[in-house]
Amino acid sequence: MIVLVLTRYSRMGASSRLRLLQYIDTWCGSNTVFRVEPLLGDAYLKRIYKGKRASRISLLRAYGKRLQLLLSAGKFDLVWIEKELFPNLPAWAEICLAHFKIPYVVDYDDAIFHNYDISPNPLKRLLKNKIKAVMNRAALVTVGNSYLARHAIDAGARLVEMVPTVIDLNRYPSPSSPTAGAPLVVGWIGSPSTVKFLAPLLPVMARVADTVPIEFVIIGANVDTATYPFARSVVWQEATEVAEVSKFDIGVMPLPDTAWERGKCAYKLIQYMACGKAVIGSPVGMNIDVIEDGSNGFLASTDDAWYEALMRLLTNQTLRNAMGCRGRQMVEQKYCLEVTGPKLLGSLRTVASNGKGIECAV
Repeated sequence: MIVLVLTRYSRMGASSRLRLLQYIDTWCGSNTVFRVEPLLGDAYLKRIYKGKRASRISLLRAYGKRLQLLLSAGKFDLVWIEKELFPNLPAWAEICLAHFKIPYVVDYDDAIFHNYDISPNPLKRLLKNKIKAVMNRAALVTVGNSYLARHAIDAGARLVEMVPTVIDLNRYPSPSSPTAGAPLVVGWIGSPSTVKFLAPLLPVMARVADTVPIEFVIIGANVDTATYPFARSVVWQEATEVAEVSKFDIGVMPLPDTAWERGKCAYKLIQYMACGKAVIGSPVGMNIDVIEDGSNGFLASTDDAWYEALMRLLTNQTLRNAMGCRGRQMVEQKYCLEVTGPKLLGSLRTVASNGKGIECAV
C-alpha cells in the first residue's frame, strides 16, 4: 500500500505529530509506504506562536504546492488527510478526489467545523457546510472523541472510527514510585494558543499557594510570574516533554464548556496519566471519558471544586500515588499506540483495498 499523507503541520504541530506522524513512525516494516507532505512548515507555527500573522505569499506557495501534489494523487492507493486539504476554501479538492474515485481518509482531533459554522466572520460562515461535505465523501473518518463522531455521523460519513489521541509507551516508561518533596509541583502542558485556558485557574492556584508550598509549572507557554510568583514556564521540546511532565505531582486540564472545547481530546490528561500522575480536569469534552472521578483523578467545574481537589491531592501522597497508578493502567489498556496502532493500520488497508470504503457507523 502506498499512502499520500497530507498533514497540516510538520512535527512541531501537535495535531500532526500525534494524530498521524507518530503512527507512521511505528509502522516501519509494515509493507506500507507513506509519503508525508505537510501543508505548513515550522516557520508558519513559529510566527503564529509569537502572535504574528502568516505571510500571504508563503500561504499561497503552500497552497500551490499542495495543489500540485493532488494532481498526482491517483498514483496512490490512499490519501490520508488531516482535517481538510485547503483551510478557509471550499471543499472543491476533496470533492474532486471523490469524483475521480481516489479514496481518502480524513482525521479530526478538534471541532474545526466550528471555525466556519459559528465564526464571527461572515465570509467564513459561508463555508458552514464545508466539513460536512469533506466527511460525507471520505472513505473513512477518524475522530478523537464522541462529539466529533456525532458530527461525522450526522454529516453522512460512510465509515466512522473513534481513534483517541494516544501516547507511545516506548516514550513513557513505567513510572517509578514518586517521593514526597517540597514544594509539590502542579503542572500543565500546552502551547501559546491554549494557555488562555489557564486564566480562570490562576487565582485558584494563588489561593492554594497561600496555604501549601507549591510550584505551578507551565510547559510550552508563559504566564505573568510577577502576579503569580509560584508559576514557572518551561520551553516545550519533543525530546524533553516526558521528562518534564514526570516532574509533576499533579497534572491539570481546565477547559471552558464551549462548542470548540467539547471537541478536545484530553491528550494532556493522557500524558499526565502515562507518567503516573493524578489529574484534575474540567468536565468538558473527552475529559469526562478519561477521568473516572474519584478513581484516577477529579473533575472540577467551579473554583471551589478546583481548590478542594487540589488541596486533597496536595495533602495526601497516598491518594496521589493510587490515582496515578490507576491512570497509568488506563493508558496501557486504552490510550497508547500499542492498542490503537494495529487497528488503525488495518482500517487504512481496508478502505484502500475497498476503494470507496464500506458503510458503517461508530
